[in-house]
Amino acid sequence: MPDKVLDVEDLHMIYSGGVHAVRGISFDVNQGESVAIIGSSGSGKSTVLRCINRLIEPTEGEIYLKGEQINTPHTDVNNLRSRIGMVFQSFELFAHLKVLDNVTLGLRHVRKMSKGEAEEWAMSVLERVDMLDRIDAYPGNLSGGQKQRVAIARALAMRPEVLLFDEPTSALDPELIGSVLETIRGLADEGMTMLIVTHEIGFARDVADRVIYMDEGVVAEEGPSSIINNPKSERLKKFLSSLHEDEVPEQIHEELVDEDTGYGYVPDGKGDGPRVR
Repeated sequence: MPDKVLDVEDLHMIYSGGVHAVRGISFDVNQGESVAIIGSSGSGKSTVLRCINRLIEPTEGEIYLKGEQINTPHTDVNNLRSRIGMVFQSFELFAHLKVLDNVTLGLRHVRKMSKGEAEEWAMSVLERVDMLDRIDAYPGNLSGGQKQRVAIARALAMRPEVLLFDEPTSALDPELIGSVLETIRGLADEGMTMLIVTHEIGFARDVADRVIYMDEGVVAEEGPSSIINNPKSERLKKFLSSLHEDEVPEQIHEELVDEDTGYGYVPDGKGDGPRVR
């Protein structure tokens, strides 16, 4: 039996305005596994990550990290965040700190490393993400893709037990996305345990071991990444049909569009959702 790293059970999140963003979902992530969460905006994907990392408190449910419940009043949140790495869509780098200092900050203040030890380890992870030549740069002098790779290095430097990604490419220009996705792909190849919220469907299909499709706060379909090519639920079929045409498997077109009438859900080519023709 594979070792569970994350175990989420019957998770609910109701915001103060009454929005029930997450509705009783359960899933797990095993050691060395990459799991992608896909779904439309507002489906609850990012809320799940924020509950896991204790950025928000779930309304109900239990979250376990290697068998230890981590959403209790007694959980040491600072210690928890050294065990669970988080990469945000907006980078969250310290603008007044150089690249090297952004990465060493947590090592020195949380891991209690000496300056020399922290810098040596930080440089090793910056080399892994191909940012060793920019250690003296400030975030304002980096491209979006470079900033995100520094953010990944910062999370990796803490040697987390699992790494969470919240739409890591959504704030990037199209030409910068590839380098970040290749970095994450490399981590998957190395066996890093990861939970990735992404709108890059092709990437999820090619890199993730499993895919979770969320819709309106629930898990509407879950399975190996091959479900993107062979979805079982109508919900997932319609979601995939709303994406850019080059990301939609051919068989979904065939199932959703009647060949005789030409009516059905088809991509509009803009990623704005399905239209009927």
